[in-house]
Amino acid sequence: MTRVDFYHLTRSPLERALPRLLMRVWRSGARAVVLAGSLERVRTLNSLLWTFDANTWLPHGCVDDGHADRQPIWLTDHEERPNDATLAVLTDGMVVADPGAWARVLELFDGHDAAAVAAARERWRSAREAGHALYYWQQTEQGGWTEKARANDPDTADGEGRNGARD
Repeated sequence: MTRVDFYHLTRSPLERALPRLLMRVWRSGARAVVLAGSLERVRTLNSLLWTFDANTWLPHGCVDDGHADRQPIWLTDHEERPNDATLAVLTDGMVVADPGAWARVLELFDGHDAAAVAAARERWRSAREAGHALYYWQQTEQGGWTEKARANDPDTADGEGRNGARD
């Protein structure tokens, strides 16, 4: 069973939230692939991750950088795993062919875009029916995250779960 986390962006755009989430991924030792909607978007995010904080270094790369196998975080516009990633980070409405092929999937979606919200709800339903462990996170006023819902959670008796806050 794959863990799928839905991140509902309501307070800040992807460009502010993504670097913080990727720092957590990198610090955990996981290898990730970030799927973006186009090669242009990949290049924009690549540049952003080098410059989002002058005091922070987040190792990553994309097709322009090469050495994909050495990159703990790989940005791409199509599903691939050149860095042996176990974690997929989905942006811009991107999807993976089989969420079950990943240890964990993070889906970030814009809460101010009705179509993005509707699509995320549909993917939640589909992933729930497939038996994946689901977690829904909403941004707090401070830009952190509050867990709002769970489904198919192996840590609770009924598969539904607790609410909690995280930054």
